[in-house]
Amino acid sequence: MVAMKEPSPLVVVNAVGLTRRLLRHGPNLVALANRGWQRSLRPPLPAVTCTAQATLLTGTSPPVHGIVANGWFFRDTGEVRFWLQSNRLLQAEPLYSFARRIAVAQGRRFRCAKLFWWFNQGADVEISVTPKPYYGADGNKVFAIHGKPEGLTRRLENRLGPFPFHTFWGPKAGRPSTTWIARCAAEILEAERPDLTLVYLPHLDYDPQRYGPSRCNMARLVRQLDEDISIILDAAVVVGARVWIVSEYGHCDVKHPILPNRALRQAGLLAVRDGPFGETLETFESQAFAVCDHQLAHVYVRDPEEIPKVKDLLMGLEGVAGVFAGEERRDLALNHPRSGDVIAVSRPDAWFAYPYWLDDRKAPDFARTVDIHRKPGFDPCEMFYDPRLWWPTGRVMLRLLQKRLGFRTLFDVVPLDPTLVGGSHGLVPSEPDDMPILIGSGEPPREGVLLMNEVRDLILRALLGP
Repeated sequence: MVAMKEPSPLVVVNAVGLTRRLLRHGPNLVALANRGWQRSLRPPLPAVTCTAQATLLTGTSPPVHGIVANGWFFRDTGEVRFWLQSNRLLQAEPLYSFARRIAVAQGRRFRCAKLFWWFNQGADVEISVTPKPYYGADGNKVFAIHGKPEGLTRRLENRLGPFPFHTFWGPKAGRPSTTWIARCAAEILEAERPDLTLVYLPHLDYDPQRYGPSRCNMARLVRQLDEDISIILDAAVVVGARVWIVSEYGHCDVKHPILPNRALRQAGLLAVRDGPFGETLETFESQAFAVCDHQLAHVYVRDPEEIPKVKDLLMGLEGVAGVFAGEERRDLALNHPRSGDVIAVSRPDAWFAYPYWLDDRKAPDFARTVDIHRKPGFDPCEMFYDPRLWWPTGRVMLRLLQKRLGFRTLFDVVPLDPTLVGGSHGLVPSEPDDMPILIGSGEPPREGVLLMNEVRDLILRALLGP
């Protein structure tokens, strides 16, 4: 009997923000698609990083995997938490765990590398690299990456230099972080030769959100991404690996921020606590508050009898396209205990901003900083320097000096004006060319637009065979 040849290793590159409409600007991407196949993907709602990645990894939807946004309200602790990395938040089995079980049953080895994909901490993978700062007891923060096996991240930074954390998010977010991750992936491919390598490249997620895709040089941005992907393609040739490309969402132009928390506060439904560091949201005392995430807002309502009032209030806000409560949330495939009691969806040209204060002089101190974990909502203003500052980079240099001299200080350079934001995502696009894309090889899937849920099984089939 002739032994079945094991499939070659597979690299899945998450090129966030890439769509079929943009593909033509990347010659390496076009060549890859021409050698294989490409399909548009219908993302879940909301089409945001954590929800999309959970769907790609588990092949299920938010009512099953439980990732209803990039962050949500934890009812048992009374906290809003964003950008949590624990793999245990996934309430469905991720593909790397499933693939290992099948491979072991077949008497085969399976090793996975997870590079900057979310839900990385505690993931059932042999190799991981993820951003994870150190936090001191005095409030100090030191940027760093974390991963396994022991010593891997130290070896990577010795070879590639420190990970450029300041370009991964914040006012200077840009290409260097993507280039570093691509080089990191190439190093791991050649040294470790995993069976599956998951790589996250964020380059197209910055300027299209800052300014809107129509006000960016998208051709240049895609060419830059394409050049960085070529680093991975070259390494894949050396180890005989296949490369697939996937993305999570496409961006759209927006011109209208919606501020539901201010409306809820003015209606007497949202409570705050004033203090020496500004006003903070009082989740325990509020009748209703919104957790805003791009073009969708989860609104948590303490008393069910207040839900009709909250729905009417939200529907009266300019830019809101629909409001769903209770069983109506099934229509959005967001009927999960983590979801808001009421869910608001924006128009394509609008997005939800989290501010709840009515006077900028009482804004919490974290509002003017890059602080993704403390804010009770996603804040794209973190990608800007406050235009009212005369010399923002000088202010950063001063803050760095103060920090090195041992002073406690805030990098308070982020604006409070949501009208600066020109782009967003989160809705399901109506045109297939504006949906995220999957580029693969081997036996092609069915024709037409695929559901993002289908990607998991396509990857498993490529890894393990029928």
